[in-house]
Formats: sequence, structure tokens, C-alpha cells
Amino acid sequence: MNKQELNRSEINNINVQIMKIQVLLWVMALFFIAQSCSSSTSKQQAETGSESVLAVEDSIITGAAQTEAYVPYLQGKRVGLTINHTSTIGGKLSMDSLLALGVQIVRGFGPEHGFRGDASAGAKINDEVDEKTGVPLVSLYGKKYKPTKADLAGIDVMIFDMQDVGVRFYTYLSTLHYIMEACAENDIELLILDRPNPNDGYVDGPILEKGYESFIGMHPIPIVHGLTFGEYAAMINDQGWLANGITCKINVIPMLNYYHGKPYTLPIPPSPNLNTQQAILLYPSTCLFEGTDISEGRGTMHAFSMVGSPRLKGKYDFSFTPESIPGMSENPKHLDKACYGLDLRSYDTDVFKETGRINLSWLKELYEAYPDKDLFFRDSFKRLAGNDKLAQQIRDGVSVEDIQQSWEPGLSAYKELRKKYLLYN
Repeated sequence: MNKQELNRSEINNINVQIMKIQVLLWVMALFFIAQSCSSSTSKQQAETGSESVLAVEDSIITGAAQTEAYVPYLQGKRVGLTINHTSTIGGKLSMDSLLALGVQIVRGFGPEHGFRGDASAGAKINDEVDEKTGVPLVSLYGKKYKPTKADLAGIDVMIFDMQDVGVRFYTYLSTLHYIMEACAENDIELLILDRPNPNDGYVDGPILEKGYESFIGMHPIPIVHGLTFGEYAAMINDQGWLANGITCKINVIPMLNYYHGKPYTLPIPPSPNLNTQQAILLYPSTCLFEGTDISEGRGTMHAFSMVGSPRLKGKYDFSFTPESIPGMSENPKHLDKACYGLDLRSYDTDVFKETGRINLSWLKELYEAYPDKDLFFRDSFKRLAGNDKLAQQIRDGVSVEDIQQSWEPGLSAYKELRKKYLLYN
């Protein structure tokens, strides 16, 4: 490592520490605000009983909900919003809530599924004007993934607030990357309103290898990464993953009452096909079937909670038939054909946290039962897996334990690296 690289590494490390101090100060300030508010209602709390008081104190408060922590800072600034339907404040889309609080929003930016989350997976989205507010909306899942200089003209601060699911191939991670890059190139501060990671109880999967980067996986991380957006942004900066090693000025509004691994049921489905908590927790394991001939349940109301194929008829009793569902899956795999396979709707998802592992046995089982082995894997599988090894290991009959062992030492190295960016201990 030369002197210039060493200096940059030292600077990045200092920036991470500064961000952690800023977060700590935010938490301390919000704690004292909460204490002040609670003192005026202590008599009422005592009358309601200790259990209800503990329930309130233990509930997670998202960054977005803490308007007192950031709205004053936004006064007099021109604001851009990178959000979707999961960004809510007081039960309303944050666009509407922030406008009502006097924030000057000049432009909105929408990811996959759109600004209000009603577009099918993979559907390209055009720029438009928000009908309710009249604010211009720029699509980041149509002609481009990254805002242009013109898109960012007149913006002083960009807000990023969306619900993640903690999985490498969920495209909102890539949207965060490109927003950070565009903000860094145009000297715009990025304000991240942090939200929980529902798949936060473990870290697992192969590390994405060089040469397999795509919009469903841009960075050398495992399938289940174990970070919130606020923490992940710090990793992106510090690891020099933005173009030309530039860094983005980020300010994270942390959650209150959150810790890694804390159970959290999402109040709003993060995307149309992740419409149940069961699907969200199964997603790290069952999304791999998207890169195969096996249906992952798209075209039903239980996507990612059932898997099967017409070619498995006679080998499984359970079946489902994918249909065209507007706004969810308009042209799903094996449309209108009965698919036979596994029903995972009642699977005990606590197993993932208990074992610290995604489930590869379903992939192995259905491959072994599948009659036309050459048709099982599709080209997209290697982008989901982050390498070309996993498919070959399944073909070769390698055991689950040996496949997991092949992820070392990369997985352990990532787990150690991750500790550097944790804001919630």
C-alpha cells in the first residue's frame, strides 16, 4: 500500500468514526427529548401498567419518524427524495408529510416498483409528475439507474428512505450506490433515514466475486449482509466502491430501540411479491430459484413461499398455477401451467437465525428431482449466486456442508469487516 492509499484509508476510517459519533449524539439528543416528554406523562404510564410502558419503550422508532431530528435542518434547503411507498411518516407517504411540515421538495426519485410501489418486478418506469403533489418524479428503473447532473440541479440535500430486506440481490442496494455516487459527484449531502433489516439475525451466503457484478449485486458481500442502509452506506464509502473512489457526504438519522437481530415485522410490503413476512424471511433462500426453470411462486399471492415446475408432476403432491397478476407478476414463469413442488408457507423461518444459514437443501432437492438437468439452471443464476461455482456444485452433488465451507474464508472476513460499520450493538 503506497502513502496516498494509506492516507485515504486513514481518512475513510476517520470518517466512519465521525459518523458513529454523530449517530451517538443524535441518539443521546433524542433520548433526552424522549425522557423530557415521558416525564410529563409518567403518572398516566403508571396507571396503564408496566407492561404497556415497556411495550412503548421497546418499539422501534425509524429514522423517518423522528421528524424533530431533521426537519429543522431541512428548512430553507431544496430537497430531493429517493423514496418509495414504504417511506411513511404518520401513516402517510413521506412526500406528503414533509410537504405539510414546510419542507421544500423539488424532485422525487423512484426505484424498481416505482415511487408509490405499484409497478411489477422488472417493469421499466418512465419519468412523471406526482398526481397528488405536482412534484416531478425521476425514474431510476427505466432508462437509467443513476440520476444525471440535470436531475440533481437545484437540490441541496437528498433524502434516502426505503425499506430494505437485507439481501444482496434486492435492487434497492444498487439504487443506494448510484444515489451516493451521483450526490458525491455533484457535492450534495445525502440524508439517510434508517429503517430495520428484517433478515438481520444472521449473515450468510457466498461472497459476490469480481466479474459477476450487476444491478442485482454490485459489491463483494454475501447474500444476507446483516446491515441497515445507514450502515451499508458507510461501508460503500469506506471500501471505495463508488466510481473513482469518491466518497459521499452522508448523515444518518438512526433508529431508536433497535438492535441487530431484533424481530421486526414489516408494516408495509417492500415490493409487490414480498407481500408477507413469510416471503420476506424465505427470500434469501428461495430467490435463487429465479435463476432456474423452477417457479418461485410469482403469479400467485405467495411468491417466494412456494416453488415448483410442471416437469416435477408425479414427484410432488403439492401444486400451484401461476397466473398473470397486474402490478405483481404479469408474465410469470410457467404461466397458466400447474407447477409441482414444495409448499413453504408454514416453514419455521426461525431456523435461519438459529442456524445462521440460508437453505440450500431445497435447491439440491429440486435439482435432483428435475428430469431435464440441462434445462434447470438459467444464465441469471450466476448473477444471483455471485459466482459460477454454486451451480456447478449442485450439478456435481456436493453436500450442503461442503458448499458452505467453500464460502470461507471470504464469509468470515466479511463478518469481521461488517463489525466496523455497525451502529446498533
